[in-house]
Amino acid sequence: MMVEQTIKKSKIYPTKMALWKSLPRQVQYQTFNKIIDYLLSSNKIILNDREVVWVFPDNQKVKRLLQNSIRVR
Repeated sequence: MMVEQTIKKSKIYPTKMALWKSLPRQVQYQTFNKIIDYLLSSNKIILNDREVVWVFPDNQKVKRLLQNSIRVR
């Protein structure tokens, strides 16, 4: 949760290392990499040329729009 909140606040970090160093409490780097892997696999973030970008739609309007939309296969 701490990593997610930090990414949401900034929206973009230049590198994973900059994000890791900006966390309010220190986390072991191996644990941090596991968290980043989870966030990547759940499509909450993307790594764009080594930048960490939050892309998960957490806005309430967007959530309602996605729930009410028609799925195209």
